[in-house]
Amino acid sequence: MTRKHKPAQPVYVMRYTLLDEMLASATQPTPAAQAARQITAMRDGFWRILHAPTPGTDDWRLCSDAVNLVETFVTRKTWLGCDGQPVDIEDTSGLLADAVQAMAMACARHRKGAAIRLDAAGIVAVRAVLDDYERILATLPARALIACHRATEKRIHEILRGKRRPHDVEVVAL
Repeated sequence: MTRKHKPAQPVYVMRYTLLDEMLASATQPTPAAQAARQITAMRDGFWRILHAPTPGTDDWRLCSDAVNLVETFVTRKTWLGCDGQPVDIEDTSGLLADAVQAMAMACARHRKGAAIRLDAAGIVAVRAVLDDYERILATLPARALIACHRATEKRIHEILRGKRRPHDVEVVAL
């Protein structure tokens, strides 16, 4: 009698742990240098998607991270601000769904052999989401940002494992 082995499930490593979240400040925003580094990397990735001869998959991931994080902030809606009071996070630009769709379309184009590019509406939408994310970084405490990162990673790992929600966009390897 032979045993059938289940294929091994991939192991996903979280960038932040619960301890990171608990140790982060509940009253101060993310340190300015760290926030600047993060938003600069995302904006640089966006710039390369627009202007580089062959933008890389890391550029797509940086923009996609911003879109996914803002989506998590908006989905959860209420977060504790630096003063401990609830802050409602809304899609101020109204372009979040368009940005999600634009990133999915750029990925689909890349899978067909084209460069990772955004269409005109996608450029406007992703730029607006990057602006929203920058405002969120300046407004919410570091603990909220790490909690959002953790929730976003958990949702992405669930999608990769096949646990999808009706509104989820297909996640593919780039």
